[in-house]
Formats: sequence, C-alpha cells, structure tokens
Amino acid sequence: MTVTLEGYIQVPEDRLDEVRTALVEHIKLTRAEPGCLRFEVVASQTKMGRFDVSEEFLDKAAFEAHQARVKSSDWGRITQGIPRDYEISGL
Repeated sequence: MTVTLEGYIQVPEDRLDEVRTALVEHIKLTRAEPGCLRFEVVASQTKMGRFDVSEEFLDKAAFEAHQARVKSSDWGRITQGIPRDYEISGL
C-alpha cells in the first residue's frame, strides 16, 4: 500500500529566502530516493509563505526512510520549528 502525505508548510516571511534556496536540493534528493513515486512542493499563489506539499511513497518503509533522511538533512535543520499541517494516509 502506498503512503501519501498532503498538506502545507507555512514559512515565516523572515525565513522565506533560506527555505526557497534549500527547497531546490530537498526536492532533488527526495525525488531520487528509492520508493518515491511523487514529490511536489509548490508555493501558494494566494497565501504568502505557504508551500503546498504532496508526496507519495511506494510503501511504509520508503516513507519512513524519507522521514529519517529529512531529519538529518540541511532541509530538516533549515525548516526546524516551521509550522506544518499534513495528513498522512496508508501507514
């Protein structure tokens, strides 16, 4: 069963530049992960600082490996403490 994550990250204005810069590498690394079927992060056209997130992984193991990698990555460090609102299904 695939695991999906849908939601958003709400980046404070004073951290937007750093997050946008780090996002490029984060997307590249995530899409290269084994079991990543879809990974999209798109800036909202209507809400400043909001990035809509849509992910799909082959299975629970692939999703958990992604989560572990993110925690120890530059992306994890740069976005630490930034509010997220995600719904995960398939776990």
